[in-house]
Amino acid sequence: MTNTATDLPLKGLQVVEFTHMVMGPAVGAILVELGADVLRIEPIGGDSTRELRGSGAGYFPMYNRNKKSICIDLKNPQGLEVAKTLCRRADVVVENFRTGAMDKLGLGYEALSADNPRLIYCSEKGFLAGPYEHRTALDEVTQMMGGLAYMTGPPGRPLRAGTSVIDVTGGMFGAIGILAAIEQRHRTGRGQKVSSALFETTVYLVGQHMAQMAVTGQAAKPMPVRVSAWAIYDVFETRDGEQVFVGIVSDGLWQKFCEAFDRKDFGNDPGLKTNAQRVAARDTLLPQVREFFKTFDKAELVARLERSGLPFAPIGKPEEMFDDPHLAASGGLGEVTLPDGRRSKLPILPLEMDGRRPTQGGSLAKIGEHSTEVLRSLGFDQAKIDGLLRDKAVG
Repeated sequence: MTNTATDLPLKGLQVVEFTHMVMGPAVGAILVELGADVLRIEPIGGDSTRELRGSGAGYFPMYNRNKKSICIDLKNPQGLEVAKTLCRRADVVVENFRTGAMDKLGLGYEALSADNPRLIYCSEKGFLAGPYEHRTALDEVTQMMGGLAYMTGPPGRPLRAGTSVIDVTGGMFGAIGILAAIEQRHRTGRGQKVSSALFETTVYLVGQHMAQMAVTGQAAKPMPVRVSAWAIYDVFETRDGEQVFVGIVSDGLWQKFCEAFDRKDFGNDPGLKTNAQRVAARDTLLPQVREFFKTFDKAELVARLERSGLPFAPIGKPEEMFDDPHLAASGGLGEVTLPDGRRSKLPILPLEMDGRRPTQGGSLAKIGEHSTEVLRSLGFDQAKIDGLLRDKAVG
């Protein structure tokens, strides 16, 4: 079950978003699904992210659903004044442009907070304050820099993760910071500037490997060649050429495996009773389990694993998630109308609140769709609106 727009927790929160690509829009994507009113400021003609192809073709529909759109020429004095007026009325401003760009326009935190002391201003950057802060960063750049690509690929072949994980996680940290600032504003009456960054997000995610080095004195090896903490924790092939991941991460699960698959020879072996023993015997045990699992078709193996309670996963592909029965039953996918008018479904926030999935629906604004509506809300009459449109200060 999903929430209705009237009972979402951030209902009434006014957010103005100066963003592009993924990291900045991800902040607003989280806030809008929780009920905030998010207005995207796009350049005249629309955000270029709308036109990306290849691996970027999904950025705009995924991270901009349920937001309103107004197009403003921020280099036009009239357009800039409209943007400043919107920010004076906002609870939150989100931006992810290069360092200093918003300050030059008079849209930085210091300028805007002087007129709106309750403003919470979120900057999504490549780096937080320090020697690197003026570098240009991308998700992939910081994955390479911060150790994630090293840990993901095999030795000598750094590999970025298979999604914009740092952009999205950096956006999540930005949203967390905003929510914390809102709570603090309840006590102080004042807003503040919140920043999150790609590089620091990456380092936070590899912190477990840094901690491994601190604890053991040995550097973590890339995940494809790591020394696993468990003997059976891998991807296995089935008789019909499919793949299934299985993880046996406790002595109790080992016994479940032996019972579910009628492997008394494994279960009764005194040399395999504990996890430490099984890890020591991995070189002989793992090939035996591989050959055993290859005697099952995928469907048969999955059914047996499902009944056993063992951790397992068929190797899924993104396109298979559209028809995933769990997502269908739990309401994990929300309807969206794509720019060409076709209907599809995309993931909503992976949250339940009071037993419900928060979402505002699945509308995707056309370029400048809400420009006139927003200008009217600022008190502009039709003549003023017509003049702004004619002068291309707003589009």
